[in-house]
Amino acid sequence: MSRKIREAALKRQAEVFAALGDKTRLTLVRQLGDGEPRSISKLTEGSDVTRQAITKHLHVLEEVGLVRQMKSGRESLYTLNPEPLDEAQDALQSMARQWDEALVRLKSFLEDGR
Repeated sequence: MSRKIREAALKRQAEVFAALGDKTRLTLVRQLGDGEPRSISKLTEGSDVTRQAITKHLHVLEEVGLVRQMKSGRESLYTLNPEPLDEAQDALQSMARQWDEALVRLKSFLEDGR
């Protein structure tokens, strides 16, 4: 994989993690996680967050590809796009493997150094 491709992938992952770093946006992702399309009205039910704020958060999620908007008559419905989450999970698993390998090397170094 070329350096440019790796850097572009890293940038996309960072944007997804940044979007998920907000409690309201993370809540929206969890709500949409069942695959059921929801309107802004449905997404604001039982919440202290205004429709306008939910709309802004949905746009952030849409910009990073986590959410898709579709029209149903005059209403906008939102669905979760799991692909960026899958990529983020892959990135986290890769980092976990790197840490595991580093800990094995450290353990080996400490045990051999005695």
